[in-house]
Amino acid sequence: MRTDDHNLDVLHEDNHTIVVNKRASDIVQGDKTGDEPLPEIIKRYLKKKYNKPGNVFCGVVHRLDRPTSGALVFARTSKALSRLNAQFRDKTTNKVYWAVVESSPKQKSGRLSHYLKKNEKQNKSYAHDEKVNGSKHAVLNYIWIASSDKYHLLEVNLETGRHHQIRCQLAAIGCVIKGDVKYGARRSNKDASIHLHARRLTFEHPTTKQDVEVIAPVPQEPLWSFFEQGI
Repeated sequence: MRTDDHNLDVLHEDNHTIVVNKRASDIVQGDKTGDEPLPEIIKRYLKKKYNKPGNVFCGVVHRLDRPTSGALVFARTSKALSRLNAQFRDKTTNKVYWAVVESSPKQKSGRLSHYLKKNEKQNKSYAHDEKVNGSKHAVLNYIWIASSDKYHLLEVNLETGRHHQIRCQLAAIGCVIKGDVKYGARRSNKDASIHLHARRLTFEHPTTKQDVEVIAPVPQEPLWSFFEQGI
């Protein structure tokens, strides 16, 4: 459901949670650009929709890199925030990503294990086969889904959540994400996005304990549409 506020795409909403389909241009946390972060946009949307007086609560549970799109859950109550934070910390949630890459992987499916070290100045992570000082173990699983003339769609499941993990690990095996010049893409995307999308998110509702599964439609862009329609 698209709202008229900032073109906010609400995928799920109840008294304790709200899940939105983040656009590649949206930021989750304020940064040096001064652009308005998503929590503030959601607060304004909730305040208007429910005619709420005073402050509106919107707790950040997890994040996506700015050029990445897809499903993001936010907490509407402090109780929901603490319980969702525990789920993400304990890795009981399930996050499935779609990545469009420039080269097909040598194997159609695989499990990647690296040690990632973040360079703060560059805001970039580097993958190592062995543990190095200051590195963190990173593991993901991928499977090839489809190919176009030039690009290939992979589905990715994370076992860990590290800085730029999918971007860095896929680049390390020669599968650079389309548009991700930071990790070696041939060229940038016109809208500064990269072709990485948080496709599906499953979590336990913080109060009902029922599973909530949300699928985020891909960005309205020809290549994404090609892959989504072909599956």
